[in-house]
Amino acid sequence: MKISYYPGCTLKNRAKDLDRYARESAKKLGFELEEIENWQCCGGSYTSANDEIVTKLASVRALAAGRDHGGVVLTVCSACYNVLSQTNHEFQVNHDFDMRVNNYLYPDLEYHGEAEVIHFLEFLRDKIGFDEVKKKVVNPLTGKKIAAYYGCLLLRPSSVLRLDDPENPTIMEDFIRAIGAEPVIYPMRNECCGGYITLEDRKSAMKQSAKVAESATEMGGEMIITACPLCMYNLRKNSGVRVEVKYFTEVLAQALGLTD
Repeated sequence: MKISYYPGCTLKNRAKDLDRYARESAKKLGFELEEIENWQCCGGSYTSANDEIVTKLASVRALAAGRDHGGVVLTVCSACYNVLSQTNHEFQVNHDFDMRVNNYLYPDLEYHGEAEVIHFLEFLRDKIGFDEVKKKVVNPLTGKKIAAYYGCLLLRPSSVLRLDDPENPTIMEDFIRAIGAEPVIYPMRNECCGGYITLEDRKSAMKQSAKVAESATEMGGEMIITACPLCMYNLRKNSGVRVEVKYFTEVLAQALGLTD
């Protein structure tokens, strides 16, 4: 089974492990991530300006490609998931946006929100099933206490992103159980790490990321996992807390026996 895959630009440089282990784990679980041809950067953040469409067009082209190749666009990066989902949703609720985008793209392309945007974690939960993932585990992370860090981009705005309950998410904890580890529930798991203000106001970003890491370790977390390259950078470089931080795809690959 092949799934149209949008990696995003960060996964081609700073976040290569997030991409690599996603691809390898997918094959182990019986599906293949087929990279969309000639994709462009999604923009990294979703701008809500009503009179602006140009920065949405790269996402629109990726969405159209997914529609034409199975109807689904899968991504693993939290930011890409957020931008693609919000762009796709805009077609479904905003006729003016739909009209202006298609006027811009005509006659080369037409798109009206037909694709389904799905995160890798959603695919594991809803298409593969965590019980099936558990069956493929050959190296369970038994005894490991893992703190899932959602951040803000996977869950909000909740009216658009339906990955999970924004106040009490469970998808990553269920994933952690499937690979044999013990999930750690902590207060800051769905709060922003301050990643977007790192360059402008590093002190504030350091303070916020430290709160996240301290919250996780105080509740017994031995490791933090995330799906967001920006969160990864902030927690590793700015939190000042000595705790291991990994992409969720890396611990998945380890549990599947793809790494030591």
